[in-house]
Amino acid sequence: MKTLKIPEATIIRLSVYSRYLTQLDKNGITTISSGEIADGVGGTPAQVRKDLAYFGEFGTRGVGYNVRDLNEQIIKILGLSNKWNVVIVGAGNLGSALTQYKGFLERGFNVVAVFDNDINKVGLRLSGIPIYPIARAEEIVKQERVQIGIIAVPAPYAQEVADTLVQAGVKAILNFAPRVISVPDDIELRNVDLAVNLEILTFNLGMNKK
Repeated sequence: MKTLKIPEATIIRLSVYSRYLTQLDKNGITTISSGEIADGVGGTPAQVRKDLAYFGEFGTRGVGYNVRDLNEQIIKILGLSNKWNVVIVGAGNLGSALTQYKGFLERGFNVVAVFDNDINKVGLRLSGIPIYPIARAEEIVKQERVQIGIIAVPAPYAQEVADTLVQAGVKAILNFAPRVISVPDDIELRNVDLAVNLEILTFNLGMNKK
């Protein structure tokens, strides 16, 4: 049986829908239409319906969607029904900022450790999270049952850190270092290059002027 391939763009939009629905739920909104979701996140009703249709039937024709129920279904689809333990490698400015990001915990990501090789930082805490030497990565990953690692080190060290995380047993890596890294095929990898995203903005700005 052929497995249906879900476009990555759909998964990204589901995350956006969930955040929007979470806010609506907090504001006491109970029902919503695909058109209202589209207006709220900057899409089209047809795209919203298509994205949801990959995963089944949601809502009632002529009535719309129950905000809380739909959000719970999307959260389950995104794998956020479970809590995920995460480690960050790099206790510099970026690593420090990431430990302060409350959105991680709100969405089910629990940062349990930070790793760094700076002996002046090891033993301290960032936002209450202990900093360990990178040599203890395998021990901590196994002890805390960590599946996700975040790389927040300068580019020259990114590949070495990725290799260490893979060896330690993580199954997915979020790489903030501005460098292409390679990992085994069974490791999920996403790269977040802030400069690339800025360049997309400047490209679009330039296209809009033509």
